[in-house]
Amino acid sequence: MIELEGVPELIDPVMVAAFEGWNDAGDAASGAVAHLDREWKGEVFAALDAEDYYDFQVNRPTVWLDNGVRKITWPTTRLSVVRIGGAKPRDLVLVRGIEPSMRWRSFCNELLGFAHELGVEMVVILGALLGDTPHTRPVPVSGVTSDADLARTMDLEETKYEGPTGIVGVLQEACTHAGVPAVSLWAAVPHYVSQPPNPKATLALLNRLEDLIDIRIPLGELPEDARAWQLGVDQLAAEDSEVAEYVQTLEEARDTADLPEASGDAIAREFERYLRRRDPSAAAEQPGDGSYLRDTSSGLTRPPRRKPDPSGEEPPAPPEPDEPGPIPEA
Repeated sequence: MIELEGVPELIDPVMVAAFEGWNDAGDAASGAVAHLDREWKGEVFAALDAEDYYDFQVNRPTVWLDNGVRKITWPTTRLSVVRIGGAKPRDLVLVRGIEPSMRWRSFCNELLGFAHELGVEMVVILGALLGDTPHTRPVPVSGVTSDADLARTMDLEETKYEGPTGIVGVLQEACTHAGVPAVSLWAAVPHYVSQPPNPKATLALLNRLEDLIDIRIPLGELPEDARAWQLGVDQLAAEDSEVAEYVQTLEEARDTADLPEASGDAIAREFERYLRRRDPSAAAEQPGDGSYLRDTSSGLTRPPRRKPDPSGEEPPAPPEPDEPGPIPEA
């Protein structure tokens, strides 16, 4: 039994989780939860025991000085709670950590224990994957669930994916089997510029989260960071003719695929989203397995020689020793 002392009774709580590593391309998902925690000044109330779930040769602890005293921070997963004020206040339980190295079933059961004790009504798990998407277009964000009823009522996709998965997929299935409504939001990050951070993808995840659970998220400097990120990638791509040509190919494919969406209903939905997010004080509108040849001087990755798997979920390349956060290169 998990006993939570000092945590007040929550109002319509939703758990929002993200994990660094395989499911966090460009640190977009973990960056989104970090933004929520920072903007709403989340208060940590629990942390999972690092000894139970992490291989410290894969996710190494860090040493730091506190007034001359050496201390160690262990890799783990922490839970915090934030209250959203307004006419209809509600609470978010934020789960932010690193994909565990072992005992995934126990890890998920422990998180579900917290969800049960706190009366969580729904779990939303954020993820990001590498895909064939141009950095110059809006970031695609898909919402998937294993619950057919939830898919119908919330206009989500019912997942049909088969293949290797990460902690995001495992936690979603654990929620489904426990009878807890669960949704995964996935942002597609351009594979040719996968280095973190990716504020544009983080912003897209937060916008979709707003729509999903009907809240208003203060975006702070994130929209400006996203514009600056895109401008920087534009400049880098312009310096490499091969990458520039590949980006143009992706743009044409994306624009062709989006043509059917240029309907009255689609435009009306986008306008409704704009009105919900409108902030009078600040403009917050958001303007494959294979070896890539990395140009470390520019931060870009040259285009692949074959088309990646369309599912977007393929195992990552073996991580470098001592690196704490491998990212899938789908």
